[in-house]
Amino acid sequence: MPSEKQVRWSQLRVGLTVIFASLTLAVLILVMTGTTGLFTKKIMIRAYVDNAGGLRVGAPVRLEGVDIGNVTRIRVVSDPSRKLNPVEVMMKISTKYSDTTRSDCEVLLATAGVLGEVFVDLDCRDAKGGPLTNNAELPTRDVPQLQDVVRASQGTLQNVDTLVKRMDSILSYVQSGQGSIGKVIYDPALFNRANDMLIQLQQIVAQANSTNGSIGKLLNSDELYNKLNATVDNLNKIIEEINQGNGTAGKFIKDPALYDNANQTLAKANQLITDINAGKGTLGKLAKDEALAKKVDDSITRLNSILDRLDKGEGTAGQLLVNKSLYNNADATLASAHNLIEAIRKDPKTYLTIHLKIF
Repeated sequence: MPSEKQVRWSQLRVGLTVIFASLTLAVLILVMTGTTGLFTKKIMIRAYVDNAGGLRVGAPVRLEGVDIGNVTRIRVVSDPSRKLNPVEVMMKISTKYSDTTRSDCEVLLATAGVLGEVFVDLDCRDAKGGPLTNNAELPTRDVPQLQDVVRASQGTLQNVDTLVKRMDSILSYVQSGQGSIGKVIYDPALFNRANDMLIQLQQIVAQANSTNGSIGKLLNSDELYNKLNATVDNLNKIIEEINQGNGTAGKFIKDPALYDNANQTLAKANQLITDINAGKGTLGKLAKDEALAKKVDDSITRLNSILDRLDKGEGTAGQLLVNKSLYNNADATLASAHNLIEAIRKDPKTYLTIHLKIF
């Protein structure tokens, strides 16, 4: 039977063996797997960004969502040519993805989810350069970060805040009963007028539904419907008579003789207008003969001259029109003649006595 010392030594050897085997297994797993294994060939690449906010050393480098390396160093360089992108990011990636990586792959700083860690994302979808070499510098592409979105949305939030304040001011103004909208909502007089208008409208609708009044008879009276129906029937009869060529309107529409007469009349009118334009006949000479037109113009000129002289009172006719004394004398003479005629009618013997003397 082994002693207690031998048992403890056996237990210690078993424990050490288990620990050594576990460490060996862990090291082998770490070496043989992952992108940073000791036996995995790697190359160094770098990129320059304007701000590495949130990026840490050891952050993963991913290609299409697959981890291919890690960030090994982040520092700010003092090179004057790097003023726009002063932050240098050094990365170590595995070469087993060399078939998909190129020298012009773009470097992006992305975020895993909304609040996740910042990692380096390689975009090689549009890359057409040569194979990726050690210590190569890759171009970068800016991607809006959460802080950029917040910074850009500050102006919008300020505008929204201003708008909300204005809306609150308008609502307070309306609630106080001021303005058109406030009076519409809070003025009892306007409500009463609107209520009275609705009552009157209800009364009008009630009258329209009854047989009283013009609107009610128009909507509910069968007599008006019958008259309208009879009128439509009569109108259909008239249209039927016209279509059959009966009556004046029917003959006017259907009788070809009337059309021929109208056509002949239009032809004669066209011929008459043609003759007038050609200078034929009296109307043609009036329209085309320049000598006759000149004579007419001279006559009108002389007539205007005579009328001007009459207006000025020249000549006998002018004196008759303008001279009041001549008018008065003529009027007095006519009055005397009228009195003489009246006297002769009353006592003709006094004025019509004939005296005969015989020598």
